[in-house]
Order: sequence, then structure tokens, then C-alpha cells
Amino acid sequence: MMIQKIGVLTSGGDAPGMNAAIRGVTRYGTYKGLAVEGICRGYDGLIDKDSTPLNRRSVGAIIHRGGTVLKTARCEEFKTKEGRLKALEFLRSKNVDALVVIGGDGSMKGAQALSALGMPTVVIPGTIDNDMPGTEYTLGFDTAVNTVLVAVNKIRDSAFSHDRVAFVEVMGRHAGFIALEVGISCGAEMVLVPEKEVSMQTVTDKLVESHKQWKRNSIVIVAEGAMRGSDICNYVKEHQPDLNPNLTVIGYLQRGGAPTAYDAKMAGLFSQKAVETLLAGRGDGVVGLIDNKITVTPYNEVDSCRFSIDENEYDLVQALGK
Repeated sequence: MMIQKIGVLTSGGDAPGMNAAIRGVTRYGTYKGLAVEGICRGYDGLIDKDSTPLNRRSVGAIIHRGGTVLKTARCEEFKTKEGRLKALEFLRSKNVDALVVIGGDGSMKGAQALSALGMPTVVIPGTIDNDMPGTEYTLGFDTAVNTVLVAVNKIRDSAFSHDRVAFVEVMGRHAGFIALEVGISCGAEMVLVPEKEVSMQTVTDKLVESHKQWKRNSIVIVAEGAMRGSDICNYVKEHQPDLNPNLTVIGYLQRGGAPTAYDAKMAGLFSQKAVETLLAGRGDGVVGLIDNKITVTPYNEVDSCRFSIDENEYDLVQALGK
């Protein structure tokens, strides 16, 4: 099928670099002679028939902005067969021949469902958690890590001044990529990630051991999926109050802000690959970075292409933090 017009939408949680990807898809698509339709508010926009034409000028001055100018939303109706058919009908009414979806794992499932109905789709991975199948890197991860790192370096100043243990809770419900990357970059004493089960008593014992070696302040990075920051902080406070623990939850700060140079660059390269893939008639997959090469993994193969945290980095954090 000859592709003349593509759609682009952002779905799921926002991530720095999404706007850069919208710009990349629009401008590279235009460069290749395609018309581009921007779908507003993700899959919800497909149901509500909410879209706007995009061109080179309409995506100007957005590469450095966080969030997504196309907005994003959750859509329960799209999970039904009727909702997906309604979405497909809208895309066809707009003469959209193929769709680029920018988002995470859930967004990919939506794109795969549309693909099964006959609409070619390609997914650009955009989630700060860096936990998408089919890629070792997702847009927004580098920015989130650097945002947390700036905060942790300031928190350490206070921890040092008051001889306290500072627990810092970061995002990562199912994967500890942010926690581990921040931990090794800031010199944290400990990193708690969902992939490694550690008891609160073990955490407390290690901190006590460290303080017996005259280490009076510590930073512990806690991925939200490992345990609640408030739970471990309260546990230490109850059992070893002399450690003087406190908690900082970084929260949604991690999802905002201008993308780093790396995220902005990768958004452009992922966008190019997405458009080229659709033009070649090889849609229905996830654009990703694997072994430092930009690839496209078919939807039916992504589950066998998942990446976990670096075991050596995890062990190194613990070794260097003693």
C-alpha cells in the first residue's frame, strides 16, 4: 500500500523527548512527502475524533519542551472491540494510512490492536522507566535520571550537615533502571530495586554497619516498586532512631522538564526510523536501541526481547557504597 498520510499520537505517562519525537515524525514525514495528522489526547482522541494537521511550522520551537503538545490521556473505551473499531473508522475518515504511537508498554498494546485491524503502526518508546520490551533505551530516561541526580546532590548536602540517612524514592514500579543509574552516578550507599528483594531489617543492618565505620550520613535510593519510601524510613526510625533518617519523594518532577541532549537526539533518530519503516511497508513493530543500533522489533517478538538492570552495576553500587 502506498502511504501518503501518517498519524502521530502520544499515549500513557508523559516523558521528556515526546515533543522532540512529534517534531521528528512531522518534519521527517514532510521531508519524505507525507501529510501528517496529529491525534490529540492519545487513543481518547481517536474515539472523540480530536485531531489537527501538523506541518513543519506547527511543530517549531517544541523540541526543548517537556510534556507533549498533543496531550495524553487514558482511554478505557479503546480497550473494547467497539472502541478500537471506532478509532479505526476515524483514522480512515482522515485518510490516515499508518500511525506512529509514542509511549510505553500499554501504548504499544494499543498500537498492536490497531495493527491487527489493518492499520499499520510503529511505536516509538517513550517512558522514563526505561522498561519497554524491544529496546534497551526509552525516550525520557536520561532526562529523568539527570533530574533526580540534581535533586540527590542537593539532598546529600543536608544529609552531611545533619549526619542523617536520606532515603530518596524515585519512580520505577516494575523496574529499577532510574534508581540504579542515579545510585551509581551519585555514589549512593544503597539502591533498592524491584528486581532484588531485600528486607527492611537487612537495609537497617547495613546502615548500622556503615555507621559503625564512622560513616555518619548515607544516601539510599528507593525505586517505588521495591518498597515504599515511607515504610523503610519509618522502620529505620523505629528500630535505629540514631540513624536520623528522613525521606524525599521526587515524584512527578522526574517526568517534566526539557529533554537532555541525548533524549532529544534519540527522539530524532527514532522518528526517522519509524517513518522509514512505514514507508518500506514494514510497520507493526517497536523502534528501539539494541546493541547501540536502532532497530525495529515486530510486535510478536518483543516479549522475547526484554532487558533487565545491569547486574554488575547493581553489585558495584553496593561495593562502592560501603
